Amino acid sequence: MKRTFHSSKPESDALNAYIKLIRASENLSVATHRHLADHDLTSSQFAVLETLYHLGPLCQIEIGKKIQKSRGNVTTVVNNLARRKLIERQKDCRDKRFSQVALTDLGEKMVYEVFPHHIAGIVRIFSCLTPAEQHELARLCRKLGLSQQAKTY
Repeated sequence: MKRTFHSSKPESDALNAYIKLIRASENLSVATHRHLADHDLTSSQFAVLETLYHLGPLCQIEIGKKIQKSRGNVTTVVNNLARRKLIERQKDCRDKRFSQVALTDLGEKMVYEVFPHHIAGIVRIFSCLTPAEQHELARLCRKLGLSQQAKTY
């Protein structure tokens, strides 16, 4: 026997919006990161490189917060990028227990080459929305994201 969940109007509306947001997000992620394979980069690796490019050296905990990845994931990504000589760990001069992660010249060159293609892809994808719709989408996403920052299920 097939069971159906009978939802209220608010539940149905929220679930419908959620499903559309998640599907759109996953499709956008695939489309915007497809070109990274040409540079043998994962989306997490590119996120770390791009973060360091724009913010400068950071400790791994700060990187994890910026790209919203777990400590274990960031450690794996940083290890793989270090193996490729795209980043380096530098001991923190204030506290030797910590190290800062910084781009190498090779890493900076990689971001410099890849980032313009990344931006162009994003612009192309979002061109289906008017500038006003892009601003509204950004506003709504920010509102939704900020409403959940300190909450847990």
